[in-house]
Amino acid sequence: MANYAIFQTGGKQYRAKVGDILKLEKIKGEGKIEFDQVLMIDDKLGAPNIDGAKVTGEIVEQTRADKILVFKKKRRHNYRRTKGHRQQLTVVKITEIKG
Repeated sequence: MANYAIFQTGGKQYRAKVGDILKLEKIKGEGKIEFDQVLMIDDKLGAPNIDGAKVTGEIVEQTRADKILVFKKKRRHNYRRTKGHRQQLTVVKITEIKG
């Protein structure tokens, strides 16, 4: 059984072990999910992916991140803008690593 794996989803790479809970970019769906773009398992490196390797997880919830404030200002021009952004997230619990 593998100790850890590095996989890619949503344009980002994540390191995961069995039992880890990760907050990933929004993924549609419910229940089980499989990630097949596995870049590395323990010391075995893919080029770029490992053939037949999968990281399986279970979607725990769909949530949103904390609010990030964006503030723009141009001095001496009476220009001020405030905007907020909350990123959509999916919480996933890793259940299995195959490879």
